[in-house]
Amino acid sequence: MTQVTNGTRIVKAIVLLIGALLLFAPFLFQDVRSIEVAARICIFVVLVASYDLLIGYTGIVSFAHTMFFGFGAYGAAIALRQMGPGWDAVALGALAGVLVSIVVAIAIGLLSLRVKAIFFAMITLAVASVVMVLASQLSQLTGGEDGITYKTPEVFKTAYKLVTDADGKVVKVFGVKLNGKLAAYYFVFATSLILFIALLRIVASPFGTVLKAIRENEARAEAIGYRVVAYRTAVFVIAAVIASLAGTVYAIWLKYTGPDTALNFSIMIDILLMVVIGGMGTMWGAVNGAVLMVLAQYYLRDLMGVAAEATANIPVLPYLLDPHRWLFWLGIIFILLVYFFPKGLAGTIMAKGART
Repeated sequence: MTQVTNGTRIVKAIVLLIGALLLFAPFLFQDVRSIEVAARICIFVVLVASYDLLIGYTGIVSFAHTMFFGFGAYGAAIALRQMGPGWDAVALGALAGVLVSIVVAIAIGLLSLRVKAIFFAMITLAVASVVMVLASQLSQLTGGEDGITYKTPEVFKTAYKLVTDADGKVVKVFGVKLNGKLAAYYFVFATSLILFIALLRIVASPFGTVLKAIRENEARAEAIGYRVVAYRTAVFVIAAVIASLAGTVYAIWLKYTGPDTALNFSIMIDILLMVVIGGMGTMWGAVNGAVLMVLAQYYLRDLMGVAAEATANIPVLPYLLDPHRWLFWLGIIFILLVYFFPKGLAGTIMAKGART
């Protein structure tokens, strides 16, 4: 028992360190780009963790996770555009996204979860593709390819002063203005933390134990009395609701929602990569995977540019390290991570801790 705990402790320590960095990110990294990266990491930790609940804990392969993410984002976007920048619009939009996600998830679950895994995956892909086409074509409602821009509650406006001094000027702490932008970031951080803790509670509950049993041997789980289809449908709905709420939070942060930010299939690919990199069936791995992938997406090109300049006098290397080839090197890094960490970062560390 102690051996397993040692590996888990290492993983949890890494996650806590990342959590602390995200908590103080506005004060540690004060440029706009860094805050954008930190907020995106928070959102994708939740999105990846909710997908891990499906693929890692239950063995369900779905390509429709970004669809639910999009429902939440578009729900908030449409409500804020129609009703104005109030909390009532945020609440109504989030509720609409969740309700649509629940209905669609139940429909897909009840109709499709009895089929084999590959056929279920294809069904989810087809449904997600249809939703993306509808979002692009229903321009009066969704803004089409151009998407929707809107205003969020006043407290999230950059010009909003959270704390002022005697002269009416916004107060600074360690050089950081206590304004609406800071409030928006901590709204993203707090909601993401709550959703992630909720997912941790789910997998640690008896319900989570049943999901693992279904993943390991579906026929045996059904033989001992568990209604497998009901459990698989329930977890599909739970994952859809969490993804929808994450989409709502992301929409509030961006103040823009469009097919590329909420429904693009490349987001689904990113989620899959993050789950594999972090470690399926660990939940903690969602944090590691999201951090590495988002950092690579934002900073790998910059690092390659520096490396290309540093090796300018060496034949071939500057050509290979050209920033435009960042996707090639991202692929190489992914292959190396899979080779050296076959169970993902968190999964491999926990497995090695169990053997030492």
